[in-house]
Amino acid sequence: MKRYNAYKDSGVKWIGEIPSHWDTKQFRRFFLIKKDVANCLGYDVLSVTQKGLKVKDIESNEGQMANDYSKYQIVEVGDFVMNSMDLLTGYIDCAKQKGVTSPDYKSFRVRQAINLNKQYYLYIFQFCYKGRIFYNLGRGVSNKGRWRLPSENLNRFMLPVPPLHEQQAIVDYLKDKTFKIEQYVSARERERELLDSLKQSEIANVVTRGLNPNVKMKDSGIPWIGEIPEHWEPCRNKDIFEESKKIVGENSSDYVLLSLTKQGVIVRDLSENKGKFPKEFNTYKVVEPGDMIFCMFDVDETPRTVGLSQNHGMITGAYDVFKIKRVLPKFALYYYLSIDDRKALRPLYKGLRKVVPLPTFMSSKIFLPPLSEQQAIVAYIDEKLQKIDQYMSDLQREIDYLKEFKQRLISDAVTGQLCVTKQ
Repeated sequence: MKRYNAYKDSGVKWIGEIPSHWDTKQFRRFFLIKKDVANCLGYDVLSVTQKGLKVKDIESNEGQMANDYSKYQIVEVGDFVMNSMDLLTGYIDCAKQKGVTSPDYKSFRVRQAINLNKQYYLYIFQFCYKGRIFYNLGRGVSNKGRWRLPSENLNRFMLPVPPLHEQQAIVDYLKDKTFKIEQYVSARERERELLDSLKQSEIANVVTRGLNPNVKMKDSGIPWIGEIPEHWEPCRNKDIFEESKKIVGENSSDYVLLSLTKQGVIVRDLSENKGKFPKEFNTYKVVEPGDMIFCMFDVDETPRTVGLSQNHGMITGAYDVFKIKRVLPKFALYYYLSIDDRKALRPLYKGLRKVVPLPTFMSSKIFLPPLSEQQAIVAYIDEKLQKIDQYMSDLQREIDYLKEFKQRLISDAVTGQLCVTKQ
């Protein structure tokens, strides 16, 4: 890595040493936090996401909606907008169009008569989010999603100040390098998505059609299932699932916290302060190894609505927990994973929250092969998924490394650890 000829201590922990001809100054010297209330409607509503500042579709009624958008603050082209309410999941971007944004966000602009490269400082601000630099300046309750950045802390925040021409050189360098990294990452992510689709098709095919391509078929009578092997027997979910309603009560400290994710039913680490947690867990349900977990609401929006627990623990009382009988648990899991991937329970939804009523679910049909055939299907899927998952895991490690490398590259460039100019 090419370095500058001489360095000095910046006096700022997150920056470290800087080139000897650079300076450091407080945020307030360059930027002015503003709050210009719109007092009228008619503006595009801008929302800060992990992918930048986006126009919010207020007609869809999706996500958190405001009662009065006239109280939102005006954002001009070139203004910085940051979600300072949640330093875990928030982000920052520079506006490319005029609009309004939440009064809870921080909006700031470059002070008059200050000459700096906005993109250079945007790289710094975005790195400070992803590198948890801003997080260390926060106040509030992190596990409630209220870890906020006070204005006084932001105003005192120290920034590196290279000469203007070096700011531009750093921006040019990072645009080129990060673009190439992002292109490579995108290609790997597309490959991973294709493998995920392959997993879904492998599961969906064999849990409804079996392993014998020559077996005689019959119409299941259910549109999302189609034809099934003639010898498979229909039964109701109530014949294979028994609802478990046991709650932890005052004994919640005896249980680990479980969460239903795309990776299955996982154990949550309460000490990490990642995500939102309730004040108490008394209403949470007891989960035993081998129990099936279903999320029966917001089905289309929820990434994964079914999972099989391998742990003794507790999960939110909003989910349904079932004991399994008369069927191999893994066969039931694979069957309902295939249903979930296609959101095939859509005909059963009720209401705006797309709820599958429990009585409706329990009376729904599932078609079961003989036990020996269930075992063969599970073994086949396990083998297929093991190979696919291994390759996907290798791809994910590569993706994670490239993303980490990108952040390290940005950090080194904006703090002067990497020299991108001629000396």
